[in-house]
Amino acid sequence: MISAPVRANPAAARPNVIFILADDLGYGDLGCYGQKRVRTPNIDKLAAEGMRFRQAYAGSTVCAPSRCCLMTGLHTGHATVRGNKKPEVGLRSGEETVASMLGKAGYHTALYGKWGLGGPGTGSVPNTRGFDRFYGYLDQQHAHNYYPEHLWDNQNEVFLTDNWFDQRKVYAPDLFTKHSLDLLKNPPARPFFLYLTYTIPHADNELGRLKGNGMEVPDASAYAGEAWPEQERNFAAMVTRMDRDVGTILDTLKQTGQEEETLVFLSSDNGPHREGGHDPEFFASSGPLRGIKRDLYEGGVRVPFIARWPGQIAAGHVNDDVIAFWDVLPTLAEITGAAATPGLDGMSFAAALRGARLPAHKPLYWEFHERGFAQAVRMGDWKGVSLDPARDMELYDLKSDPGEKQNVAAHHAGVVREIRDVLASCRTDSSDFPVKR
Repeated sequence: MISAPVRANPAAARPNVIFILADDLGYGDLGCYGQKRVRTPNIDKLAAEGMRFRQAYAGSTVCAPSRCCLMTGLHTGHATVRGNKKPEVGLRSGEETVASMLGKAGYHTALYGKWGLGGPGTGSVPNTRGFDRFYGYLDQQHAHNYYPEHLWDNQNEVFLTDNWFDQRKVYAPDLFTKHSLDLLKNPPARPFFLYLTYTIPHADNELGRLKGNGMEVPDASAYAGEAWPEQERNFAAMVTRMDRDVGTILDTLKQTGQEEETLVFLSSDNGPHREGGHDPEFFASSGPLRGIKRDLYEGGVRVPFIARWPGQIAAGHVNDDVIAFWDVLPTLAEITGAAATPGLDGMSFAAALRGARLPAHKPLYWEFHERGFAQAVRMGDWKGVSLDPARDMELYDLKSDPGEKQNVAAHHAGVVREIRDVLASCRTDSSDFPVKR
């Protein structure tokens, strides 16, 4: 559905920007995307007051490369970080991020939550990659723990003694909400960019292996009456708790008079997980899509994506334009007037936020290195998936088959050849992520 552009609001020419990123939240995990059993009233309201994208894509099917694509405007054929790896690979020195770009344009920049693009000692930490303020986890492994014994405050370790000796008193996502609310209640004198990266509903994988339930939440009483496995009650409670906190953030924007001057995004870094005892099929977390986290099928990379900006984005708008995480940087450059580095893979979707139809997207490209070398391309309505360079490519028509049930490669040899050309031309080699053939 396409609606007419809404009225311009000169006062919002350089809006505050809040990007809320969930961790492993599937396309079907929110009420506004069809979820029936997990309650998300505040996020559903956010969608009702803004725009809900139905064809938005994460940067990757796991978190580190996905966040790299979001931050840098590059897809995984060109991104520095192309996979989850130990020790973690960080961004290059001087590599532009959304935060560094907006910082140069006069924005205050803050990250509360999970960074995931370089651990201690890598040099690639939020404060060296454009963020004025950081509080949270640096690396992936640490972020599995919802009751950590320490976190990072800028580049200093802070000890959470209430969690020492196996105590579980301080739930890290609550701290990220608190820091975000402090920023909203005491805003800087200049526009701000808040990157709020919850770890919900990622599993504590280590706890899951030990106890069979890695879905950690302080209170699952909202679903106590459901005859579900404990892991699934906890999963639902985690998502509903995050929804509660999103509601508090939105209420605070309104109470402080910042609602109309703040552009809010909400998305997830990849598809739903099968970790910590959680079964993604229990709540149909992929919705109508095929696959989950670590798959290059739609369920692994297509994600919820919501944008709200009162006075600029028409309420209740459902958008079917194709967008991807690497489009966020050029979009924010256009909206804020910031100068983006040339040569990005992304395309601005700022016009779509105001109701215009976007031109056809350049081919979307993903590569994944954890199970050999897999690639995928979306080109128009065609989706090519190459699970191994030595095997035949799979081809799907997403317009008629969004669930990728029918491989039609045998009937469209010309399209397969075109996509193979894209696979070959859309990437450069990476010494950190060599191709395993």
